Amino acid sequence: MTAVIVLILIGLFLFLVEFLLIPGITIAGIGGVGFLIAGIVIAYTQHGSTVGHITLISTIALTIFVISMALRSKTWKYFMLNTNVDGKVENPASSETIKPGDTGVTISRLSPMGKARINGLVVEAKSTGDYIDQKTEVEVIKIDGSKVIVKPKIDKT
Repeated sequence: MTAVIVLILIGLFLFLVEFLLIPGITIAGIGGVGFLIAGIVIAYTQHGSTVGHITLISTIALTIFVISMALRSKTWKYFMLNTNVDGKVENPASSETIKPGDTGVTISRLSPMGKARINGLVVEAKSTGDYIDQKTEVEVIKIDGSKVIVKPKIDKT
């Protein structure tokens, strides 16, 4: 009878590992089912149908209890990360430092997105559709959220 109890306890432990540590259907879940079935089959074959029925019913009840305890919200609080991210992303394009008509130089190739240095700030820049090579002078057309829309600067000489 000790072997039956040990097999069932190993099966329940593997179920807990499946639910709490390794989500999805893995070897732990399959092994847990295998150990539970093996314990029940051994109870039927070695100890008769009465002990087998008692083992089957108690294993089902114990499995339901363990799964319900594992799925309770209080159980997950021990595993959750309890910190909040309170950082902010600075948006230099939304400040008053960059306005339409300002000029700058591309740091990377804009195809159509890339980086540009405008008024001393490195910003996410977007071209009007054409590719703009690195180190090309650009002019700000408009500001769209955190992106600065630019076009190549045309010299009027």
